[in-house]
Amino acid sequence: MPVCAVLGAQWGDEGKGKIVDFLAQNADIIARFSGGNNAGHTVINDFGKSSLHLIPTGIFVTSALNVIGNGVVVNPDAFLEEVNNLTKKGVSIEKRLMVSERSHLVMPYHILLDELAEKARGKQALGTTGRGIGPAYTDKVARIGIRAADLADMEFLRPKLENAVAYANALISNVYNDKPVSFAEVWEKCSEWSKSFMPFVGPVEHAVYDAIESDKIVLLEGAQGALLDLDHGTYPFVTSSHPTIGGACTGLGLLPGQIDKIFGVFKAYSTRVGSGPFVTELVGSLANYIRELAKEFGTTTGRPRRVGWFDSVVGRYSLRINGYTSLFLTRLDVLDDLDKIKVCTAYELDGEVVHDFPGNASVLDRCKPVYEEIDGWDRPTAGISDFSELPEGAVNYINRIEELIGCKVDLISTGPEREETIVVRQLI
Repeated sequence: MPVCAVLGAQWGDEGKGKIVDFLAQNADIIARFSGGNNAGHTVINDFGKSSLHLIPTGIFVTSALNVIGNGVVVNPDAFLEEVNNLTKKGVSIEKRLMVSERSHLVMPYHILLDELAEKARGKQALGTTGRGIGPAYTDKVARIGIRAADLADMEFLRPKLENAVAYANALISNVYNDKPVSFAEVWEKCSEWSKSFMPFVGPVEHAVYDAIESDKIVLLEGAQGALLDLDHGTYPFVTSSHPTIGGACTGLGLLPGQIDKIFGVFKAYSTRVGSGPFVTELVGSLANYIRELAKEFGTTTGRPRRVGWFDSVVGRYSLRINGYTSLFLTRLDVLDDLDKIKVCTAYELDGEVVHDFPGNASVLDRCKPVYEEIDGWDRPTAGISDFSELPEGAVNYINRIEELIGCKVDLISTGPEREETIVVRQLI
């Protein structure tokens, strides 16, 4: 049975949570592999409206195991808060949720360092969520990070933590001229986690491997989006991990050949949170209309998202670095009342037309969109669940996106509810 990956194909916030919730009904394991609680998924189902930042969306499927892989950095306090919120809703958690023992932890000093670094950048601020994700990955690369498994042996942990806190305080005091954190307070926090968080920690990689060997269905839940990838995104305006397909392999210990299907999730338009180049960005009344209608405000931060037209240059690049086997198109209904819809087919750079996505953010910032205008449709798509019921204009729009990107659209979302979904071709 297949291993299927659901990846954000733009800058995140594409509606992956709704998609995973829909697909998870047939899955045995749902696995997160990158990011931290800087990402957010909103899900609407029988348990009401839920916002998840760490726990996989499959937690609502009572028969499925949900795992958080080694590629994720985990804030135990945020994790336990989500567990508590889900339990209050009546969601069964016991024996259905596991965090990799290899996962690195987001410590209190990481959050402080994130805030101080962003403040110090001034006008060059990256627009981070301030959740400590970047500093946690920095410590991971510097090999001074604290992993979930370390909480199992407090005697072993102490010298590691002393070293990590000393390193953090050197930055806090000498670079940012702020008050150092208390080792005693951090140690007390770790002692609490050793009791409350450790019961969720286990050998995730073995669980996933065993499921694959047993021909079970494994669904990989991506966070954020391809254009935020540390290497392949609009650097430096990126995240600190790899939300692309390569991150799914390293973040769960999978072989590339074990992933059978790769689903790229696109909005029918574009959005971005935070700083960085955004070629098709809209401003003014139309931008405000789309933002308010679609409630384009960050799940994690509440910040208003920047909005723009669909960018097929981004789409082709995203396909190239991820190898999508299918495209999923969400928020089609947001465009229902527009007479004309624009699609970016290429960029104009210094008087020349370019079709490839630039690797330099400063070059991308100089690019202008080359648009193709498409007629809107005469009746709403909201709530439609059968492809044959879509208005002709919407079908034409979908077909054009397929042509420009070079991949078929196999699923279309026409609303936030699980039932408001069109399956064009069988997926799992």
